[in-house]
Amino acid sequence: MAFNDFSAPPEARNQVIIHYCNLCRWMLRAAWMQQELLSTFPDELDRVSLQPGSGGVFAIWLDDTLVWERQRDGGFPEAKVLKQRIRDQLSPERDLGHSDR
Repeated sequence: MAFNDFSAPPEARNQVIIHYCNLCRWMLRAAWMQQELLSTFPDELDRVSLQPGSGGVFAIWLDDTLVWERQRDGGFPEAKVLKQRIRDQLSPERDLGHSDR
């Protein structure tokens, strides 16, 4: 596909979905995490999507792998921990700088 061919969406290979509870008003938290991931992995991630839900859900998926789940993992992830978990799936050899210390 040519760079300026807008007739079809680009193929996505590494996709993150942040599924958050809209009723709990967690959209801003989800959007902040989305921005953190896009800033940290600009070349590795093709898409980071927000998916509203209900029932207290807050789960983060990388492709078919559940990276974080609020109830299972005991709350919300710190940005550092989330970046490490995403990195461990995408490119384990990559150094995250201050996020690894």
